[in-house]
Amino acid sequence: MSTTAERSRVTRMRADASRNRERIVAAAREAFVEHGPEVTFDEIARRAGVGNATVYRHFADRTELIRQVTLEVMNRVVALAESVLDDSPDAFEALRRFVHGAAHEHIGALCSTLDEGCRPLAVELSDQRIRVERALERIMDQGRASGLLRPDVVPGDILIALPQLTRPLPGTACLGLERFFDRHLQLFLDGLRAPARSALPGAGATFADLRPNPQGTTM
Repeated sequence: MSTTAERSRVTRMRADASRNRERIVAAAREAFVEHGPEVTFDEIARRAGVGNATVYRHFADRTELIRQVTLEVMNRVVALAESVLDDSPDAFEALRRFVHGAAHEHIGALCSTLDEGCRPLAVELSDQRIRVERALERIMDQGRASGLLRPDVVPGDILIALPQLTRPLPGTACLGLERFFDRHLQLFLDGLRAPARSALPGAGATFADLRPNPQGTTM
């Protein structure tokens, strides 16, 4: 009986610890979006509804917390990219859902923060990066084949535009800019529809152009 009670207690403790960790990561993501990587652990703990010591018990330092936020964001973007074709009536709708969904992960606002976490994570993130690239390529191939997507747009155009369209304006931090995301993203998506109104200058970015380099990380 005592053994059963002890097992039950351990199970509850593990469940509580798992929930606390999830709350800390979610709170850190929100805090990084609003305040950048310099936000204090006190603020993250307050948002998560836990004590400061609980944050340090799960994450020894800021780098480890940034690493976990990075992985969480990338995993959600991967899952989104790989599922939208199955859940959409056509390839352009799949592209629209991916663009809007990825934008609401706040990739633009998180870029500088995630960059700090991604530098030591190049190998760990390479699989997620490749999976996003392949899924986006598949979506756009089907869009072009169906005649819905202009033929001169490449996946690199999407991966460059997403962080740019969701990056806060200088001096505004992130003060409610999310309410404009969908409006501006829709303007961008309308420009991807066939038939094209004009020829695009230059060449689209390749995946090789967007690979991480020793000086930083491209999202």
